[in-house]
Amino acid sequence: MTAHESVHDAGPSLDDGDLIVFDNVSKFYGEVLGVNRVTLRLEPGITGLVGPNGSGKSTLMNLMTGLLRPSEGSVQILGVSSDVPHALFDHVGYLTQFDAFPERMTGRSFIDSFLRVHGFGAADARRLTEAALERVNLVDAADRRMGGYSKGMRQRIRLAQAIAHEPGVLVLDEPLNGLDPMARSEVIEIFKGFADEGRHVVISSHVLHEVDMVSDRVVLLTGGYVVAEGEVSGVRSEVEERPIQVLVRCSRARFVAARLFEAEAVVQVELHDDEGGLLASTRKAPRFYDALSRLVLEHDIDVETVTVADSDVRAVYAYLIESEGDVQ
Repeated sequence: MTAHESVHDAGPSLDDGDLIVFDNVSKFYGEVLGVNRVTLRLEPGITGLVGPNGSGKSTLMNLMTGLLRPSEGSVQILGVSSDVPHALFDHVGYLTQFDAFPERMTGRSFIDSFLRVHGFGAADARRLTEAALERVNLVDAADRRMGGYSKGMRQRIRLAQAIAHEPGVLVLDEPLNGLDPMARSEVIEIFKGFADEGRHVVISSHVLHEVDMVSDRVVLLTGGYVVAEGEVSGVRSEVEERPIQVLVRCSRARFVAARLFEAEAVVQVELHDDEGGLLASTRKAPRFYDALSRLVLEHDIDVETVTVADSDVRAVYAYLIESEGDVQ
């Protein structure tokens, strides 16, 4: 697979006015590579940008929002060229991974003031502010000073700011960081609702299982190159023959390991030093989980945790790059 090949065939063609289009885009910071030769046509829905730090995710997002211009190639957002970045502002909402608030300002005044600066009149700014606060479920805290907000509330007020002007494209950098499980679930539903309205939601993350929860498609980046792009299931299929690692903390770990081998559910098992768990490698995840479940039920095994140890996307990169060679 090269940087320009997709893991699935393209779907029905849409007009460029409905798409995010990268045409052979490169961005260099002096002699430092940001992204190189990126060609993408992203349809409405939820797209996950996945990669470790330095992979090119932030550069790609900044190109989408008009904060950067490409060194080579062209970027169009819903038919608007990034060469005129001020024209993108009506179409794009951006939530960065960093926050900085006027601590004494209330959440409501924070959103309202940005809408007024954006050019909305007083009545429209009030209406859009209320709609955004309701959408992120922050109306009850809207008149509190943001200096007293929790991490989850700060994340939600930033999301409200990003969606307040009702953009067609929402670009979100690590939007689930710092959220508890309940808040994550609520925010994910907001993303899905936005996509259901025919908008673009572009989410960056370095953790693949987060992307699995929400994305219609993913773009995997490493070293400034796109190494895979397509539906999540398609990208998964690229590595399905590679063993996955599952961490199990349980009682009678040595017995469990032996039985998993007998069931031909694993290719390798490492016992923890305290023999209170094991790290299993399997190419047959369904068989592994079925065998483990049977052991737990039939032999009264106490299980503390079962975790996919290489759910972090770095493992997927390793599989892709090992099998395909260096990206050129």
